[in-house]
Formats: sequence, C-alpha cells, structure tokens
Amino acid sequence: MDVIEAASYISDRYLKQFGKRIDEMKLHKLLYFSQRESLIQLRQPLFDTAFRAWKYGPVIIEIRALYKEDKLVNLPSEDEISKYLCVFDAVFDKYAGTDSWSLSAITHDEYCWKKARTGIPPGVNSDVLIELADIIVDAERIRQRRFFLKKLKIIESNAPHN
Repeated sequence: MDVIEAASYISDRYLKQFGKRIDEMKLHKLLYFSQRESLIQLRQPLFDTAFRAWKYGPVIIEIRALYKEDKLVNLPSEDEISKYLCVFDAVFDKYAGTDSWSLSAITHDEYCWKKARTGIPPGVNSDVLIELADIIVDAERIRQRRFFLKKLKIIESNAPHN
C-alpha cells in the first residue's frame, strides 16, 4: 500500500470514528503501529516508506507536509483496504482512543526507535531512518508475547477450578 493512502485512510477513519480530525502526532504513531501490526499479522510491511527517529517518536516527513496542508485525501481502494483491514482494525482497537503523548511514550520503548536514537540527545529531532529490520525485531517480540499469552489463557481456562 502507498504510505499516503495508508495515512489518508487512517485520517479518514479517525474522523468518521471520533468526529474530529486526528492530530499530527497521533497520525504518525498510528502509521507506525500499522506498519508494525502488518509485520506481526501478515509478516510483510504495510508500506515501504521509512520513518525518521524524531524526538517524540517515528515520523514520516512526506506525511507531515501533506497533513499540514490538509491534503491526505488519497484513499485506497476497497480491495486494497480489505487486504489490510485486520491490521487497521487491530491498531484502531488498541491505540486510536489513546492520547498522543501516551502513544509517543509507547514508541519510545520500541527497540527500533531506541536503536535509531543512539547518541542523539533527547530533545533533538533526527533525520536518522528507522530500519525496517529493527521494526521487524519489535514485531517479532510482540508476536511471541501474544502467542505465549494466548497459550497461558488456554492453560488457565483448562485448569481445574476448586
């Protein structure tokens, strides 16, 4: 999927779901979580554009410019959305209702962001790219955690109750 289409979809869906325009920080975070979720569920990236390791978390420069000009209007086709609806649904269910600063804090705990920020002072933006391979590391960590949590719930539900 084209990153502009993904951002346009997130922006449009957020407006429809919450009745207000998404703020820019949240848009970047939902894009990041969508990329990571696609790697978790589908084992492939949602888009091929790289994030930059800015001080408040991952940012895509071209999306920033389009957001400021209110030009995120290139919606993907229904066929394209259907391929990734599971990804967007998971991201919206987990993150869309969370405030932007909390989402920023979550991204600051990601391996990929920490690695890209190595040697950069905390309050400074950076044009260092976050490597897709490093986002894959975070995605795999979460995939494994979900797997073990699911197994644990199955074991607990089958345990005898006294």
